[in-house]
Amino acid sequence: MAPTPPQRQQPAEAQQGGEAPILDSQKDLQRPARGEGGERQRRKPAEAGAQGQQPAQPPAAAAEQGPPPTDDRAAQQAIQPEKIQPVTQEKGKRLDRAPNEDIARRPRPEGADVLKEIGNRVILQFNNQTMVESDDRQRLRYRSKDVYYEDLPRGQVRETIERDNGVRVVTIRNRNGDVIRRSRITPDGREYVLNYVDERYYGDVRDWRDPGDDLPPLRLTIPRDRYIFDAEEAHGPDDYYDFLEQPPVERVQRLYSIDEVKRSARVRDIARRVDLDTLNFDFGSATISQGEAEKLEGVADAMERLLEKNPAEMFLIEGHTDAVGSDTANLALSDRRAEAVAEALTDMFDIPPENLTTQGYGERYLKVSTQAPERQNRRVAIRRITPLVAPAVSAR
Repeated sequence: MAPTPPQRQQPAEAQQGGEAPILDSQKDLQRPARGEGGERQRRKPAEAGAQGQQPAQPPAAAAEQGPPPTDDRAAQQAIQPEKIQPVTQEKGKRLDRAPNEDIARRPRPEGADVLKEIGNRVILQFNNQTMVESDDRQRLRYRSKDVYYEDLPRGQVRETIERDNGVRVVTIRNRNGDVIRRSRITPDGREYVLNYVDERYYGDVRDWRDPGDDLPPLRLTIPRDRYIFDAEEAHGPDDYYDFLEQPPVERVQRLYSIDEVKRSARVRDIARRVDLDTLNFDFGSATISQGEAEKLEGVADAMERLLEKNPAEMFLIEGHTDAVGSDTANLALSDRRAEAVAEALTDMFDIPPENLTTQGYGERYLKVSTQAPERQNRRVAIRRITPLVAPAVSAR
């Protein structure tokens, strides 16, 4: 890790920062390189059919995207997924005990090095970036009465969580622990697909690569306030709902795993973003006070209304910090804050935990370009990523 520059400890008044680029993928391009000669290193798209890699996207992916889609179905017009079988169809072998849940020692693709363990989180160096990984299994076991695991072919493991209301949440992970299928099954047997990855693109990935490398640079054709919604501007829950129900800003070329969305700024950029800039944390803390949690009511109400229309909606909760402090500490702190917001949405507002996924980004994607303390950079953001990770018609 590069040493912390001394100006990071200066007071806020000592350095004035300007607006950072709107898109996270643009911010990545501006970041100083960690490779030789100071140049930013990007991975080249994989050749189709290369062992252990996703095939490159078809030429259509590089075409002009045109105006934003009018709805989720139009956004997925280019997707032709294979027939989706029930998540429980494949026969598994019941395990006597849960698989190893030590996140620091789980299998990972080549080149993913654990730099540090901070509590129940690990800091990884992976594909020329530093990232934090945590385990969401405890959060997903909310109000569970039973949890069991099954071995599946190809090194996959299926986890089934049975809730006291008769709902089952079934997750399939690959050998690296990445989620490749997740469904909610209601007591009447109806299955809602929360995440589905076509294994033609995401199989036994030993050398994970950024699927955003297959996409052209995103060019926004809409005003900033139609792409990023600041909670400070909200007048009521309808504002959150009207914003979150909007489709992606470009067509989606394929369905992605939740982990791919978390890791790829270019893929995440396809989904619009709500900045919860009214939510405040104490310095260095991820605890949400009762008063602060009440500020989530508007966005929680919008989520609840969206889930009434489509119980398979998926929301990514992002944690961000300012640039004061070490990179690794900020990654862990931002991840804890994102998780705290997800837990508050479930505990206080009954948003099902399986409809929420979290990721901390630390200081990587500053909203204001400054190394000084900056409140606007200490934020949590929410994206509705449903069209990126699940078919538009996901209930069967």
